[in-house]
Parts: sequence; C-alpha cells; structure tokens
Amino acid sequence: MAQKVAKEKYNLDVEVVTFNDFVLPNEALNNGDLDANAFQHKPYLDKQIQERGYKLVQVGTTFVYPIAAYSKKITSVAQLPDGAQVAVPNDPTNLGRSLLLLQKQGLITLKDGVGLLPTSLDIINNPKKLKIVEIEAPQLTRALDDQQITMAIINTTFSSQVGLSPSRNGLFVESKRFPLREYLRQSYRK
Repeated sequence: MAQKVAKEKYNLDVEVVTFNDFVLPNEALNNGDLDANAFQHKPYLDKQIQERGYKLVQVGTTFVYPIAAYSKKITSVAQLPDGAQVAVPNDPTNLGRSLLLLQKQGLITLKDGVGLLPTSLDIINNPKKLKIVEIEAPQLTRALDDQQITMAIINTTFSSQVGLSPSRNGLFVESKRFPLREYLRQSYRK
C-alpha cells in the first residue's frame, strides 16, 4: 500500500524494508544502505545518535504506531489476576510508554513528574501486585506463549508481524494523542 501511494501521489519508487529489531534501521540508514526510515520517536533517536554517533537528520513526521496490550490467557483487563506477569519492552522509550499505558488503565501508579521515560523503579502503587517483566521488544510476541506471562505490551512493529492488530486484538491501546510521534529520518550526508 505504501509503495502504491508513494508512486501515485508523489511519483516516488519506495521499497519497504522490514527489520527485526530497533537498532538495525538507523545503522543501515547511517551506513547508506537506506535513503530514509520511519519507525522511531525523537527520544529514542536522540539516544541512538548520542550513544552511536549517527549523523541523521529529521525530514518530517509520520504516522503513529500505537502500542497495545495483548494476551492469549485473558480477554479483558478485568480478568487480569493479582500477581500476573506483564511483559513489556526493555528499551527506555517503549518501557516508558508501556508503564504510562498501564497507569492509564489504573493498573499501576507512577511517581509524579516522571515524564515520558519512567522505569519500573518509578512505580509507587501496584494494587494487583503485577510483576513487570522487561523483554527485548522483538521477543514480546513469543512471550504471549509463555505460561508465566499473562499479558504483553507490544509495539505494532512486532505485533503486526504475527497478525495482531491493536484495534482488533488489543486488550487496551495507547491513545492516539500520546505525545510521542514517529519521526522520518534521513542520513545526513556532506
């Protein structure tokens, strides 16, 4: 679909390249293997630039990929048992998004003023005594089959690869008004 719109509306030939982690797209872009990528929030990209020395520049914003909670063991939040293990992404940006989403559902309370990047250490109230299990984001869809994991909060990037849709399959979904947006980035070349 993206290729068709790009061609018809903008006369661009687009090849969609799929990656199985969050590091490779920026690495490929920085190395010149891609012309652009669209998958990340500004806090994530800024951290990657700082840690890896990438020379990337923003050329625009794009659509938002919401995160959502999925389960093969329950069909509603009301069924979430006390002490349930909840798998979340372990990268700072998506961990923060997941914890904020759990808070919005009333499942946990975070310290005031934690901003967009809270960690598990910022949980001050956990009435259901949920166990937050941090996992590499690409592994979260597999966590749904783990007998110990009741629910996983998964990025659309990975949930869509196994046929899950936030609107169709999610127990609850991140708000479209969430303040983070995806950024379209291009390699800075001199």
